[in-house]
Amino acid sequence: MTDLYAITLPDGSVREVAPGSTPADIAAAIGPGLAKAAIAARVDGELRDIGRPFEGDAQLALVTSRDEPDALEMARHDFAHVLAEAVQQLFPGTQITFGPSTDDGFYYDFAPTAERGPFTDEDLPAIEEAMRGIIRADKPLRREVWDRATLISRWKQQGESFKAQWAAELPGDEPLTVYWSGDDWLDMCRGPHLASTGKLDPDAFKLTRVSGAYWRGDQNNPQLSRIYGTGWLNKKQLGEHLVRLEEAAKRDHRRIGQDMDLFHLQSEAQGSVFWHPKGFILWRQLEAYMRRRLDAAGYAEIKTPQLMDVRQWERSGHWGKYSENMFAVPDEVPNAEGEGPVLHGKGDMMALKPMNCPAHILVFKQGIKSYRDLPIRMAEFGCCHRNEPHGALHGIMRVRQFTQDDAHIFVREDQLIDEVKAFCDLLDSVYRDLGFDKYAIKLALRPEKRFGSEEMWDWSEQSLRDAVKASGRDTAAYGWEELEGEGAFYAPKLEFHLTDAIGRTWQVGTIQTDTVLPERLDASYVGADGERHRPIMLHRAILGTFERFIGILIEHYAGRFPLWLSPVQAVVATIVSDADDYAHQVADKLAKAGIRVETDLRNEKINYKVREHSLAKVPNLLVVGKREAEEGTVALRQLGSDRQQRMTLDDLVAMLVKDATPPDLR
Repeated sequence: MTDLYAITLPDGSVREVAPGSTPADIAAAIGPGLAKAAIAARVDGELRDIGRPFEGDAQLALVTSRDEPDALEMARHDFAHVLAEAVQQLFPGTQITFGPSTDDGFYYDFAPTAERGPFTDEDLPAIEEAMRGIIRADKPLRREVWDRATLISRWKQQGESFKAQWAAELPGDEPLTVYWSGDDWLDMCRGPHLASTGKLDPDAFKLTRVSGAYWRGDQNNPQLSRIYGTGWLNKKQLGEHLVRLEEAAKRDHRRIGQDMDLFHLQSEAQGSVFWHPKGFILWRQLEAYMRRRLDAAGYAEIKTPQLMDVRQWERSGHWGKYSENMFAVPDEVPNAEGEGPVLHGKGDMMALKPMNCPAHILVFKQGIKSYRDLPIRMAEFGCCHRNEPHGALHGIMRVRQFTQDDAHIFVREDQLIDEVKAFCDLLDSVYRDLGFDKYAIKLALRPEKRFGSEEMWDWSEQSLRDAVKASGRDTAAYGWEELEGEGAFYAPKLEFHLTDAIGRTWQVGTIQTDTVLPERLDASYVGADGERHRPIMLHRAILGTFERFIGILIEHYAGRFPLWLSPVQAVVATIVSDADDYAHQVADKLAKAGIRVETDLRNEKINYKVREHSLAKVPNLLVVGKREAEEGTVALRQLGSDRQQRMTLDDLVAMLVKDATPPDLR
């Protein structure tokens, strides 16, 4: 008699099935509605094909389109494979490489034939139509496990040199799986996939662009054509996403930054920002606000060196983990005589700091610290450098030189929960002041490769859980979630994900509990027992970096900042030149009241001036002519409103001063 497998369902019930049975069989046995709705299965927690046979007793949870994260992941993965099949159908000889899903879609990298040349955006409509044909054909997607040598041989015979190379380099104990689309096309893939191409909605995807890429991300390897697409479960979701993309394009911080004359970037300083006067006003207002909040919260601001000996980074453990992203600098004077090598290589190596934490421990270690001195809160608006690849740079959102709103808090064990709770409260207040009422809190747990003992990780993770609970934020309203394996190598961390005005999320704030770095760099305090003890080091940031957060602010507000942050808070524009003197009087009075004001006395029509200053996102346009000069009034036009309001100069000044007061000073 054949032994049966015991399959346990989420409600605790158990079904016994014969070997060779699949999750699809169980769905069908439960009912025709579930059989139709089930698109995949979680078997012992692993997401699998609905038609993959069980291998023994298992826990089973059937996945439907209502399980949106899993459903979207699978749909996007399938769209990528359909894209690859369509491209090879249209352009024979094209080699396929990789095609993963992304946060909002998918991409696939191709090696076109030399005769064909790289793909372009003009190719996308034809590829889309071929994809829809494959989807409508409802081709079964079938998983097979292949012998390594057989698969490599097949790839070579078909001229798929990239796939052959990748198959040869996969770990020897890893089974090589392929998926057939019908009986005429296959790709190497771990899966899982939907049961057939027809499970995709042919109207729920769109190819968006083509770019260049390198095989395995190495610029020394052959260049490929990468085709991007966005994929969803249905046409409605796609339409909503395309509207968001259109809105995001309007809010692009690079375009708005240029329109408002805030900053620029250029190749002579890859990944570093040239801040213009108006942009730096925005920076200074944000920095001053953060400094006031930190002062009020009991932080002491410090400043630490940009360059430190590499041996310090070796002791901290950062050199082993981050050296490829650090800028190393030899400690020697270059030879400028024109003969011999420029550098002799005899000097010690220094490194530009990619983070501030080791330097903050060195400050902590100056002098003997008592348990009574703790907590010690050290803040630094620290300028750091990381050697990001050129292709990864993106406006001011991802740069090489950046300034963190960084701080480290040294605490005793009994102080940790209160300090993390206080940080959560401070962060909540800052985000709301800056216009972000919605954010999610996620706990990133221990990664596979890490420092420290299991007991340390258990305690650190539970302490963060307890702190969030104490703050009342371990709830669905705050998007509370735990992320397996995503902690730093030395500590678990809380991540804070903002939601902006058009629904995008940005991971910005963080706080991490660290017992490893104080141990490695020998930081200690004298306890009540007179013995040395290790402090716990909390790494924390609220904005993350000024550059990226300002980029987020630009896109969140679409350049229409709250008045206290606006680089230019008002422009006095004349209708006729006879009002020039009065325009200067208005501007002088506003400037003395602390308002950032400019004048526009050009010999242009007022409608032209209104349009130009609206494009520059000036929040208040003060129009003055003969009548206003005679009456001591102004005509106020506020950004986004067609209404004009006539006010006395004194009333205007009082209103703008009130509106321009930073939220923490009101």
